[in-house]
Amino acid sequence: MTSKSQWYSDRWGKPTHDDRELFLLLTIGVFQAGLSWQAAASKKEVFERNFCGMDFRQVAAFFPEDIEKIAKDPEMIRNPRKIKAVVQNARAIVTLLKDYDSFADYLWDFVGGVPVIHEYELAEEVPNILPEATVIAKDMKKRGFTFVGPIVTCMFLKAAGIMQDRVWNAE
Repeated sequence: MTSKSQWYSDRWGKPTHDDRELFLLLTIGVFQAGLSWQAAASKKEVFERNFCGMDFRQVAAFFPEDIEKIAKDPEMIRNPRKIKAVVQNARAIVTLLKDYDSFADYLWDFVGGVPVIHEYELAEEVPNILPEATVIAKDMKKRGFTFVGPIVTCMFLKAAGIMQDRVWNAE
């Protein structure tokens, strides 16, 4: 039997242009802050259930009562600030659709549509902050996203395959 977070390891670094998948990966990044990635990634089904199958348009329309209901789900990571952040991020995605055809187009536009590949000699050299991710995090914050600091954004972009690490001497 595989763990509930195995799907995340399996899809890590594979480029995606799917807005629902990107919203899910961003949501995992939000909930991962202060926790392990395994704890956040293992909640995929709970997130999908509570956040309308990761339909950001529906989530953007949530009311405070919806947030309270989600916070009462015993399977949920019940941090009201993070739940509110997911709703705020959904609203930010809807807003940026005035300027872009999709959330994916917005993100991939930063890298010219091609994954940025960083190469390292050793796994220990792989950073959890990259200059490109910091630029994107700042732009996301400017556009109303929240819980998108440089580390969360970097990990989100790596999970989505927009930024990739290649390690030559992987053990």
